Amino acid sequence: MLEDGQRLIMRPIQPNDVDRLQRSFKTLSPHDVRMRFMHPLKELTPAYARQLTRIDPERAFALVLVEAKPPDQALIGAVARVALDDDGKEGEFAIIVGPEVRRYGLGRHLMKQLIAWCRQKRLDALYGFILKENRAMQKLAEQLGFEIGPTDEDTGVVLARLTLD
Repeated sequence: MLEDGQRLIMRPIQPNDVDRLQRSFKTLSPHDVRMRFMHPLKELTPAYARQLTRIDPERAFALVLVEAKPPDQALIGAVARVALDDDGKEGEFAIIVGPEVRRYGLGRHLMKQLIAWCRQKRLDALYGFILKENRAMQKLAEQLGFEIGPTDEDTGVVLARLTLD
């Protein structure tokens, strides 16, 4: 339960989350979308939403924080995911926390869950690409031990990388 009394349920993303994911996407500002997807995205199409909700558990992991409401009313407040590289030795993370549930430490909590999953899978590293202007995500990553460095190209994106034991 959050400080404001709102209740969220953390669970793996499910194929039946397509409609919830699409409804939740509509609550995001264009800035929120660009911080996560790194380019403008006006809508989350049904096909893309289906792709995001169908996870191969051997190659990926995705958690959602869902409002504790009836399914047709519940929104997804946050999504965190890791996708393994082709060699299966490293994983790329992505996290988005919706505006209604920010400032409660949920991004940190979700990132710790992703790190734990990667350690369980015995990955060598976890990494993510972050827009240079997304200082909040860079700060979170740094606090959790990620090294922040430039990418190979000057694209306005930095690389956050955590070497796992």
